[in-house]
This record gives sequence, C-alpha cells and structure tokens, in this order.
Amino acid sequence: MDPINEAHVREPGLVVVDVAAADDATALSFQQLLAERWATATAETTTRDAGEPGVRLRCYLDLRQPISQAAPDEALPPVSAAASQ
Repeated sequence: MDPINEAHVREPGLVVVDVAAADDATALSFQQLLAERWATATAETTTRDAGEPGVRLRCYLDLRQPISQAAPDEALPPVSAAASQ
C-alpha cells in the first residue's frame, strides 16, 4: 500500500483503514459495514500484490460523523486545542 498522506489523519477522529482479506467480497463487505456507521471515503476495488495471498483495500473514515441512527453515541467528542497538544 502507498504511504499514508498526512492530510488524511491531521485531526483527531480521522482514520485510515488498511484492510487485508482473503477475497474481494470479504474486504468490500467489511468496508460497507464501516460506511454504514461513519462518513467514509470508500474504495471501488481491491488490489492484489504479486506473490502475496489475498486482497488489500484502503478506506478513509471520519469518526466525528456517524451515519446510522444507532451510531450517534459512537462519534468522538470534539477535542479542544489544548487537549490535543
């Protein structure tokens, strides 16, 4: 996988998720579960590394923005500037 871009994790609550799975269906299903709970920039396809088993997928989450009605309590509370230093 490519290195993580600092912009994708510059604030508390932003997450980069690298998934390794046995097959496309498993990786995409896991990503869908994440996307049903939080704001997610999803990948359309998985990648395969030559000579390596399985598939890989990277998606980006914002845990500050819950999507489902069941998830509002799972959002991260705002972090003050003083607390993040």
